[in-house]
Amino acid sequence: MKYYLVAGEASGDLHGANLMKALKERDPEAEFRYFGGDLMQAQGGRLVKHYADMAFMGFVEVLANLRTIFKNLKACKTDISAWQPDVVILIDFPGFNLKIADFAKAQGFKTCYYISPKVWAWNQKRVLKIKRVVDHMFCILPFEVDFYNKWGMHVDYVGNPLLDAIAAFEPTAGFLKEYHLTGKRIIALLPGSRKQEISRLLPDMLAVTAQFPHHQFVIAGAPSFDKAYYDQYVDKQEIPVVFNATYDLLTHAEAAIVASGTATLETALFNVPQVVVYKGGAISIAIARMVVSIKFISLVNLIMNKLVVKELIQEDCNPQQIATELNLLLNDAAYRTQMLTNYDELDVYMGTPGASAKAAELILGYLKG
Repeated sequence: MKYYLVAGEASGDLHGANLMKALKERDPEAEFRYFGGDLMQAQGGRLVKHYADMAFMGFVEVLANLRTIFKNLKACKTDISAWQPDVVILIDFPGFNLKIADFAKAQGFKTCYYISPKVWAWNQKRVLKIKRVVDHMFCILPFEVDFYNKWGMHVDYVGNPLLDAIAAFEPTAGFLKEYHLTGKRIIALLPGSRKQEISRLLPDMLAVTAQFPHHQFVIAGAPSFDKAYYDQYVDKQEIPVVFNATYDLLTHAEAAIVASGTATLETALFNVPQVVVYKGGAISIAIARMVVSIKFISLVNLIMNKLVVKELIQEDCNPQQIATELNLLLNDAAYRTQMLTNYDELDVYMGTPGASAKAAELILGYLKG
């Protein structure tokens, strides 16, 4: 079978790679072509476009990069038509992928969507388009099944692929020694994978380091950037940056400051107390507050449907409030214990690994009729 996958950010690259691995185990003749990243490329096939050239966040930022986005859309459509895959597999990244789904459906290609767009958060009527252009939707959050059912759409719940990635993770021997991290307790900084996220969040994260002299702060670098990029923010501070080692970092971290996104759930699953931060452009945030209809922004709180981790958004995302929350995580035993207890409940709710395998089996089953 020929599989064309489209992932537009780091988390999609991770889940796409695991899905490719599962498909290869079940289809020895599998051929892959994709928009993705380094992890997908390691699974073989042909990388057409790296997600580093695709990820834009915020309404204003998307408008400012429309020319690039349209160019990428055209390139993707042209490549799909030329390659004639058996199925197009779209991974999250809805602004781009729903347009590709529309095109693929019109051209007669089978379409599978792995990791549902967050249509339950805003503009829920997008489900009507999804029903029209997506043949099979695979959801990774339990509450999404009921949501789609209310709109008359059957979806498959496969579990969360993060559990697969974490289950497959093996700690790197000598990680602490390699980065000279043996002297102090570690606080992990996860400022996101997009340039806009890093530029807005990392300075505030770094501004609190002087208040915690007995801890070592360590940045989880995004694979699409190099150390020189982070050096402009770190300046003369002794803040290590680790690449392709986020899980190693979380294994050893006592606490973390995390950009809202997939990393908040990963941090919780590694049992690391955290404060979640987010800061966008003023216009983008104003628009979001008008259209978004959810109580929380972090996956941990959304899944648990209650406040488990503190969310510092926009004007609340500042060094003073970050430091206050971090101090509670490190020094208030009751506060820390309550968060870890909630993490235990989250573990039970999330279930067991196997999302990638289940999604692969369902895709093959649908393709074989």
